[in-house]
Amino acid sequence: MKSIYCTLILLLVIPAVSAEQTPSADSKPATVSAPRKLDKAAAYYHYTVAHMYEEQVAVSGRSELANKAIEEYRLAIDADPTSEYLTSALAELYAKTGRIRDAVLEAQDILKRDPNNLEAHKLLGRIYLRSLGDQAGQGSQNVLKLAIEQYEQIIKIEPDNVDDHLLLGRLYRLNNDLQKAEGEFKTAVKLEPDSEEAVTTLAYLYNEEGDTARAGEVLSSIPDAARSAKLYSALGYTYEQQKQYKNSINAYRKAIELDRDNLDAIRGLAQNLMNDGQTDAALEQYKIIADANPEDAQTYLRMAEIYRKSGKFDQALETLKKAGAMVQDSIEVPYNMAAVYQAQGRYDEAIQVLQDLLKKTEKPDNSYTQAEKNNRTVFLERLGTIYRDNKNDTQAVETFRKMLAMGDENAERGYQQIIDTYREAKQWQQATDTAKEAVQKLPNNRSLKMVYAAQLSDMGQPDAGLQQVKALLKGTPEDRDAYITLSQMYSRLKRWPEAEEALDKAEQFSTRDEDKQYVLFLRGSTYERQKKYEPAEDMFRKVLSGDPQNATALNYLGYMLADRGIKLDEALGLIKKAVDLDPANGAYLDSLGWAYFKLGKYESAEDTLIKASQRIGTDPTVQDHLGDLYQKTGRLKLAAAHWERAISEWNKTVAAEVDQNDVARVQKKLESAKMKLAKEDSDNK
Repeated sequence: MKSIYCTLILLLVIPAVSAEQTPSADSKPATVSAPRKLDKAAAYYHYTVAHMYEEQVAVSGRSELANKAIEEYRLAIDADPTSEYLTSALAELYAKTGRIRDAVLEAQDILKRDPNNLEAHKLLGRIYLRSLGDQAGQGSQNVLKLAIEQYEQIIKIEPDNVDDHLLLGRLYRLNNDLQKAEGEFKTAVKLEPDSEEAVTTLAYLYNEEGDTARAGEVLSSIPDAARSAKLYSALGYTYEQQKQYKNSINAYRKAIELDRDNLDAIRGLAQNLMNDGQTDAALEQYKIIADANPEDAQTYLRMAEIYRKSGKFDQALETLKKAGAMVQDSIEVPYNMAAVYQAQGRYDEAIQVLQDLLKKTEKPDNSYTQAEKNNRTVFLERLGTIYRDNKNDTQAVETFRKMLAMGDENAERGYQQIIDTYREAKQWQQATDTAKEAVQKLPNNRSLKMVYAAQLSDMGQPDAGLQQVKALLKGTPEDRDAYITLSQMYSRLKRWPEAEEALDKAEQFSTRDEDKQYVLFLRGSTYERQKKYEPAEDMFRKVLSGDPQNATALNYLGYMLADRGIKLDEALGLIKKAVDLDPANGAYLDSLGWAYFKLGKYESAEDTLIKASQRIGTDPTVQDHLGDLYQKTGRLKLAAAHWERAISEWNKTVAAEVDQNDVARVQKKLESAKMKLAKEDSDNK
């Protein structure tokens, strides 16, 4: 029902008031008379004058007019103190003119008299919502709780308003109360099943919770004929979370058909074309975005990423320079340039770029925000890996140690990188000592405790290591990671039944698709190490059916087939795909070289195996493969040298990483080669 005060404006004839006629700022304010009898006619008049001043404030922005409007509202309220509409209007004016405290007090005063006053609750709710972005830390949390309280009252007063439920749900979500948020979004969908806003908001919440199946169900409840570009984009995002990239591509294409200027949908399409390995098609979509918005630096960064991963390094650098010209003082552009230089093996240039970036973002007093700490950690981590790639392990460790000062997860990553560096260098005791130090410095970090336990097991103390991991089991979902670690430790100890049992436990706690796929991958690895090739192949194919771009599974399955000399064309295709996804990975390059060797493509095999050796020369398997290649191509001295190096590297390796059958096989080849070479030398004398 309209207020009588709103209606009356149409009935009263009010003379226009010019700026000259407006009372001067220094004139005395109208005095509020002592309480008097109800006078609705006076209330109508003062309300109308107040409203006139309020409209002029909106046009001119003059503060003295706002003061006059407030005075007139007070006169109107004095004439009719029973009117909640007048007090609400005054409170609203306070809010509009920035007198927030007065607005809050006025609204609170209304609610004391009338707890179910909807307009007062909505005004307070709006005020608290506007204040959220102006607060920080605990202040922001307090304002959020105040906003939630108001909207909880609002939905009690008008329970059928979809927008109120959506807003309250978003507030719950912001407060990390996902269960209550879900309840509000579901109520909104129930009230209005065809509401695109309600359906997509609920779906995005399910995606956030990792329940992509329910997100898909909610979105699919809308018939195809009723789906908009926004809903198809939400579907595309949901399919992306499920790693159903082809379905995601189709959904984004339909969104674009309905809204050809929807750049967000085009970005989603480009991303999922990349996810699906269709890099050329993804690049074309990013070019469309760049043409539509030439100043979008992020698009050029993504294009540069595609060029880098495709090995088109010059084009990657050229595109990064374009992005850099658009964004002054960018940290992303130089960081990505360093990544290109690293991929090219231009280590000195990559190091210089990152050192400059670290210097540029350095604060002498170390007063970094959390975001700045995270950025510096990323820069340091990249710099450390470049030193490691360049065989400068000492500098790598020093760089990774600087990550420790960044605290929490950043420190954890720093310790993990130091441990990995020592392990790659086969400095096993240093790796174990670092893991022990990490646990002492970060005693509440479960991940580092498990790393230390695994190190103890590798260093000949399996019972101590296993016991430390078992002590972390609490019968809660976070036990999943502990069971994963136990399965890997048992597998390295060749205690296969216990490894498989631990995986069974881990599977019980795996709710997300990627968690389930990782368990499948580990099952495949466990079967393969037992030489149970058929079930291993089945596991890897299941992983790839859910995640076709899983480079680790592509490589593992491809290498397993190639090593057995079966399905060689498929094996080559699988490994090539893995290398396309991670061109600098030495293990993948070794697999590719071995597949070429098995196919009799010895020239390609040699080129690729040499690249692998340059990346991971301390890996005995790479040296063994090079030995086989050189023997096959009639270069027995070179073959013997590489087999000898393979034996040497195995001798430096902890027992858990060595298959003695492989060592015996290579030793036999080496001895046979040495005998042949000795005979050749004897015959030539």
